[in-house]
Amino acid sequence: MNVLEKVFHIKERQSSLKMEIIGGLCTFVAMCYILPINSSIMSDAGMNSSGVFIITALLSCLVTIIMGLVANYPVVLSAGMGLNAFLAYTIIVEQGLSWQDGMILLTVSGIIFFVISLTPIRRKIIDAIPMDIKLIISASLGAFICFVGLKNSMVITSSSSTYVTLNSFLDPAVLISVIGILICFGLMFVGNKTVKTLAIPITIAGVAIVGLIISTIMIENNSIINVDGQWVYNMGEVLNGPCKLPIWPAYDSSVKFADFSGVKDVFLYGIFSDQEYDFAQGLVDVFTNPVSYIGIFSLIIVNMFDTTATLLAVGRDINLIDKDGKMKNFQRAVIADATGALICGPLGTSAVTSFAESSVGVSLGARTGLAAIVAALMFFLSVFIYPVFFIFTAGSVTAPALVCVGALIFVNNMKEIKWSSLIIGITAFIMVIFSVLSYSISSGIGLGLIAYCLMMLFSKKGKEVGWPIYMTASLFLISFAATAVIKLVN
Repeated sequence: MNVLEKVFHIKERQSSLKMEIIGGLCTFVAMCYILPINSSIMSDAGMNSSGVFIITALLSCLVTIIMGLVANYPVVLSAGMGLNAFLAYTIIVEQGLSWQDGMILLTVSGIIFFVISLTPIRRKIIDAIPMDIKLIISASLGAFICFVGLKNSMVITSSSSTYVTLNSFLDPAVLISVIGILICFGLMFVGNKTVKTLAIPITIAGVAIVGLIISTIMIENNSIINVDGQWVYNMGEVLNGPCKLPIWPAYDSSVKFADFSGVKDVFLYGIFSDQEYDFAQGLVDVFTNPVSYIGIFSLIIVNMFDTTATLLAVGRDINLIDKDGKMKNFQRAVIADATGALICGPLGTSAVTSFAESSVGVSLGARTGLAAIVAALMFFLSVFIYPVFFIFTAGSVTAPALVCVGALIFVNNMKEIKWSSLIIGITAFIMVIFSVLSYSISSGIGLGLIAYCLMMLFSKKGKEVGWPIYMTASLFLISFAATAVIKLVN
């Protein structure tokens, strides 16, 4: 314990070994879904699914350890949702590129992002953001986390008439998700300190057990069946569609120990695999395609602000943002995600970013990098014993944690904002609503900053806005336009 105290300053940050371990474990549980989902998304771009799974887990372990040891932040990193879909579908599939070309493009963006992160540019941009805007960014992240939990559990689902709607409570996954969310909120406010601290893991365990019992009964009754690797309801007009209940791994033949032979098919652009790929020609194809530069720019912008939102939210919760809104150990913190962005392409997975779900651990008392180390070790173990973690990837299991933590982040940041300024209020509205409805925290931040700059200029308060904010808003404008051009060219 003495060694850990010296390395992580656990007591200094008013935490304990128990809270750090529980925080790290629960953060991993809340985000381990990324491993199978990322491998599935990147396989749609032509990559070996098993190889991507293993590389993603190992890279997540590496960069999270760097975050824990170097920055001493309880922040966990992995392949970014949104970033992977943008790379796989918008850049690779829609543009007809090979996955190897996509990885070369990702490598180039990673190099540029790494350089920006090591220079004062990134720090200046973050420090120039007013405290109220930082609070809004953190609140937007909370709303986004909440929506992710509701969407992944299908509590909120698509509708042909209203776009989104509350799903039917005939779906047992929806029912136990909502009950779990309500119970979790209740446990957070009980008198017993231990129960209050462990509200999230208690709820997760309870939902997982109940969900497993329900799914087992329904599978045995043929009410849930596996169709092309996906579990769906089989109850005719009463209940059909995807099932978000946890499933015993023994029922699913696709849930198995990782196949290490797939690594050679994705590592270093697959040069060790049996696939024929001309790397030199790939470089020519990438750098002679104008669309590639748009993709590189878009990846850099999205990565920067996805990570920034998480660091701001977590940094504030653990008192690592001073009264002027500046983050302590910021340069150390960005080394981790910048390193991940630098090496993810050659290793064979999508861009790595800080995960919003890190706030789950923070809400349980995690305050140091030890929680990150715990989560990193779980990523490493998942390479070898992933079936053990399979039940925790179900949307109904992760929903209570994501919704409750998202709500707390949203409320705690919103109450600190100076609402006397109408400009700040409108900026908050834009950032929150667009982060949720566009399913992209970076899109919400971008549109919010653009609106903020315009309102300040039109109200003749433009001189109060620092040049880094204007530059960032302009870059977002270019990014939005560039993404539109990609689709137009296609």
